[in-house]
Amino acid sequence: QVQLVESGGGLVQAGGSLRLSCAASERTFRSYAMGWFRQAPGKEREFVSGISWSGASTYYADSAKGRFTISRDNAKNTVYLQMNSLKPEDTAVYYCAAADYFTYTGGSYHYWGQGTQVTVSS
Repeated sequence: QVQLVESGGGLVQAGGSLRLSCAASERTFRSYAMGWFRQAPGKEREFVSGISWSGASTYYADSAKGRFTISRDNAKNTVYLQMNSLKPEDTAVYYCAAADYFTYTGGSYHYWGQGTQVTVSS
């Protein structure tokens, strides 16, 4: 059982930056593809970004391309999401998740964190 703990959320003004972190409890973390998803109030959960187990491949939603960067440090069992040029529409609870292989579909991820709130003020 992999436990995931997100951190780094908060309140930021539009145009600002945040770096989210997701720490995993197990060394097996390094064998999983990781994804970041978000859910805004009244909206469905949506894919934001993903990364292969090695970090060699990264994936982004159109809304994140050019502004967000995903990375991982397998030695630290941690995946990151650097978010720049934040917009009010980025306001949501952000979740990290682990899967056997990368997919855009949240239902294929086995393990989820508890989420961290990101609020972007205009």
